[in-house]
Amino acid sequence: MPEYELFPFADLDLARRLEKTEALSNADFVEGRARAFPDSGAEWREIGGTYAMFDGPTSPISQTFGLGMYQAVTAAWLDEIEQFFRARGANIFHEVSPLADPSSLALLNERGYQPMEFTSVLYRPIHKEVNLAAGRNEQIQVRLIDDGEQELWAQTATRGWSEFTELAAFLEEVGRVSAKRSGALSFIAELAGEAIATGVLSICEGVALLAGASTIPEGRRQGAQLALLESRLRYAAAHGCDIALMCALPGSASQRNAERHGFRIAYTRTKWHLPQS
Repeated sequence: MPEYELFPFADLDLARRLEKTEALSNADFVEGRARAFPDSGAEWREIGGTYAMFDGPTSPISQTFGLGMYQAVTAAWLDEIEQFFRARGANIFHEVSPLADPSSLALLNERGYQPMEFTSVLYRPIHKEVNLAAGRNEQIQVRLIDDGEQELWAQTATRGWSEFTELAAFLEEVGRVSAKRSGALSFIAELAGEAIATGVLSICEGVALLAGASTIPEGRRQGAQLALLESRLRYAAAHGCDIALMCALPGSASQRNAERHGFRIAYTRTKWHLPQS
């Protein structure tokens, strides 16, 4: 059977599955933050089918997902969402799928929101025998972390993201938050017994979200992320998933690598920001 026949059409039903998976993965992170840092005020709410996340005033997770995915957006709901963020001293961001109800775009424009960022949402079908085209480095071993290894995972991830200095404060706390998450699965790749790369897997209603990709500088170009990707895809398929999901900046190396391993762009999401008056 030609490969393209295995791909479900990128319609509203698929978009709802993908957006819900990412929303609930972020909600799980916010709940982990609340357990790890009870004074943080971290919480999330579902308002009119939209998931509003507060993970701290400067956290990249503080935003909404799913705006307009299940029904038309009303001014009253958008008022409530905006107040949710204002009351917590956070800027207001919405990441919106092009398949959202047209009312979303109309209201955002009426209120002076500005587009500020795009995200490629990529997907592919998966099965238990999934085998990526590129050859794996058999010296790299991938496994789920054991209880008590959250700090090892966080330190490895932080070293891999060290060039993103604007996220330093956020990354310093990732380990403690991850230790308190209930839904995410943390994977680690090892070479000669040393941790060199990380990855995360979240599962929601048959969709596997792949995130947390990080490789320490000295461990790069050895196939660690390929091994992590294949291991997580097989794990997800074995646990009932039929679709894998990844997000990347348009035209980035991450998008190129995802497409190289069988992912396709479902749609490009737009992040909207409401400037402070």
